[in-house]
Amino acid sequence: MTARVNVLTAGYVGERVASTVTLIQDGDAVIVVDPGMVVTRAAILGPLTSLGVRVEEVTDVVFSHHHPDHTLNAALFPNARFHDHWAIYRDDVWDAREADGYELSPSVRLMATPGHTAQDISTLAETDDGLVVLTHLWWNASGPAEDPLAQDGALLLKNRDKVLALSPALIIPGHGAAWAPGGPTEA
Repeated sequence: MTARVNVLTAGYVGERVASTVTLIQDGDAVIVVDPGMVVTRAAILGPLTSLGVRVEEVTDVVFSHHHPDHTLNAALFPNARFHDHWAIYRDDVWDAREADGYELSPSVRLMATPGHTAQDISTLAETDDGLVVLTHLWWNASGPAEDPLAQDGALLLKNRDKVLALSPALIIPGHGAAWAPGGPTEA
């Protein structure tokens, strides 16, 4: 069995900002990645409902990093465990663990990819169409070539290369539509 990945809402950056919010289903795991700022909560809840998923069924929420534009709507998922770079949180339990290599399900794992922030992680999902990487290493399909808000631009570029070396079929960036590697963002 492999994971199924659906972008619930594609994010954007400009005068306004919204994160790309994604649903991953793998066996019993129902995972939402980066439930942050969106134009309205319906931009998350509507597509989720259309896919037949109730908020109570979400088992895990992953934060690529702790900026509000990627975390603001986490409370929509009352039964979920929450994952970041160094722990899993549920109710009043803080379970420390490193994210790098952590498996959320048989086809979904986390990878440390600092650069935008020192705590960035990416979510890797094996699908029937190949590896899908959900990451803030790119804001959208056009980059930017250099992240103007990166805490460590050189490390971000190194981690882009690390992700591209995995030969992903699709990249789901922090603030845009999914794209297939091979375009100008690799330069």
